Amino acid sequence: MHEALAPWADFNVAIAGASAALAGLIIVAVSVNLERILVSPAIPARTGAAIGALTLAVAAACLALIPDQSLFLLGLEILIGAVLVGWLALLASLRIYRIATAAQDPLLPKPPRMWPPGKIAMSVASPLLFVIGGAILLTGDVAGLNWIAAGSLTAIVAGVALSWIVLIEVRR
Repeated sequence: MHEALAPWADFNVAIAGASAALAGLIIVAVSVNLERILVSPAIPARTGAAIGALTLAVAAACLALIPDQSLFLLGLEILIGAVLVGWLALLASLRIYRIATAAQDPLLPKPPRMWPPGKIAMSVASPLLFVIGGAILLTGDVAGLNWIAAGSLTAIVAGVALSWIVLIEVRR
């Protein structure tokens, strides 16, 4: 582990555990409410984006714990993962926007309680923060770790919001 990563070890262990547990909760909630969730064309897309962001947080935290990991290599690994998850989040966001603007989703209240850009921001914010952090780490600047931490925490907040939706809102 690079010397700059050592002070982040406890944080990374906590993020990996919390993100993995929350992703597991979402997967269980989806499996329990699958029929209701599949009625909605938007919720599966939002769920995929949230699980992707949480998985990215787990992966980034675990990668930062690898012994002798350089900042450049960590930045590259996180950047690749963030671009992939960001692409999936963008596709999910486009689907959410099309559905919300066409008012085709039977589970969405009429009019929608949350403006579509708010839903889109919840999907793409975390991967974007990881992209920025990964790019900064490529330069050897440890400030990228702060951006990655922000991406991880954003993924958790969005994951908690989505877990409420897939556990409670789909049953209303």
